[in-house]
Amino acid sequence: MNNNNNHILEVFEISKRYGGVQALKDVNFDVRYGEVHALVGENGAGKTTLINVLAGIVQRDSGVVLFNGKEVEFERPREAIEAGISVIHQELAMMPQLNVIENVFMGRMPSGNGRIRWKDAERETRRMLDEVGLDINPKRQVSDLTISQRQLVEIAKALSLDSNLLIMDEPNSSLSDTETRRLFEVIEELKKKDVAIIYVSHKIEEVLHIADRISVLRDGMYRGTLLKNEASVDKIIHMMVGRELIRELGRVGHEIGEVRLEVRDLTSDKFKNVSFNIREGEIVGFAGLVGAGRSDLALAIFGHNRCESGQIFLDGEQVHFSHPSQAIKSGLGMVQEDRKDLSLFMGLSTKFNMVVAKLGDLSRGGFVNRRKVNENTSMFVDRLNIKLGSLEDPVSSLSGGNQQKTTLARWLAINPKLLIMDEPTHGVDVGAKADIYRLMRQLASQGISIMLISSELPEILAMSDRVVVMHEKEVTAILEKEQCDEETIIMYATGVGNSENSNNANRTGIGWLDDLGNGKING
Repeated sequence: MNNNNNHILEVFEISKRYGGVQALKDVNFDVRYGEVHALVGENGAGKTTLINVLAGIVQRDSGVVLFNGKEVEFERPREAIEAGISVIHQELAMMPQLNVIENVFMGRMPSGNGRIRWKDAERETRRMLDEVGLDINPKRQVSDLTISQRQLVEIAKALSLDSNLLIMDEPNSSLSDTETRRLFEVIEELKKKDVAIIYVSHKIEEVLHIADRISVLRDGMYRGTLLKNEASVDKIIHMMVGRELIRELGRVGHEIGEVRLEVRDLTSDKFKNVSFNIREGEIVGFAGLVGAGRSDLALAIFGHNRCESGQIFLDGEQVHFSHPSQAIKSGLGMVQEDRKDLSLFMGLSTKFNMVVAKLGDLSRGGFVNRRKVNENTSMFVDRLNIKLGSLEDPVSSLSGGNQQKTTLARWLAINPKLLIMDEPTHGVDVGAKADIYRLMRQLASQGISIMLISSELPEILAMSDRVVVMHEKEVTAILEKEQCDEETIIMYATGVGNSENSNNANRTGIGWLDDLGNGKING
């Protein structure tokens, strides 16, 4: 039931300190019934800390929280859930070894007479999955689901709690455009039921579309709230970072060299007949919808996935990597999309995570040269502008953007010939994103080749010298920069190009395969 001022949540002068770091300082914030209130800010701005305070995960140092007109202080997450607050965290809180039903009803399975009512649980789970547009068997094990499917299961779980305040932390970070549209439809239905939503996202265009109001945090402090009709991308970014950012980087005027990586007719159970090349100092973007096969292709090149047929050439010599360690020794590095599960050792120090790929070069006689380790890590902290308390702190203590920079530092330490970057700005704020873009251009100007996989078309268009488009495990187009626009890429990514365009687009850009155009596409 609404309170008199129509606010479901009011936050006054909230502060929280972690050791020497002031995570929140005198933050004021409010949410109304039936509205989507976006919360934005750079990584490290305090968004996650504020969410955790509201969810009972951490305790505030000072300040007051009113929920449904009453002062509350949740000492544990269960108390917040019982009061009507649910959180969909960016890092999904799921048990992969259990099935979907068990994850949705974890800790609250319907029961009677000492037995679990499995049919009731399955029926309710199916209803929740239908609401988010996910057509899967509720008895499937979560470990068999894709990241995007797991994200939708987590949203379904939150909906099943019938909360009056739903906090969504990057809820569509792994969703396709179709799944995102369905998510927005779900949000609109929730608003009609007077459910309030705090929506945290780094995608500002998306925030402008879905939010009724937008509040900005910077350096742990509240910087203001904008109504939807008075907000703009530039205004929000300026409030977030306090400075102007270059949001799109054009082509840097350096020379593109000889072919560094050449892939010929590479085939596995996850992609087929893939051919392309990447030259020295060239950034080649890989675009496509979820399931197109881009990440699987990258993992195969890096020696993680097995191929059935085809050839890979590095600097003109055929290579076959049966393990990533072989690829690394040959000068390949890979920044993976799921950095927390696949790239970083979250419980170990930031220093270790930076040098782990180069420990052999920093050791002698089985002993690590600490002086060289410190020199290397300090250099990359400065070069990449990594914000941290101490190199000895666990990498889990860093913000998402700084964790990503730590992963980049690891691969830059080996002086790579080719850097594979799979969703390098996933879950990264605009400031860190601009830093990563600048770094990519610097690396390319130094002759390093980059294979860029991204679901964000503006990123692909801004950063790529050429674009490889994939659809249903196959390459449907290789486009020169001047041929690229969102409409063209989407056409080939969805497989709707006409036969004439498809014939031209399927040209590989590899001289020995193309008898016309010297690797150019005639469009």
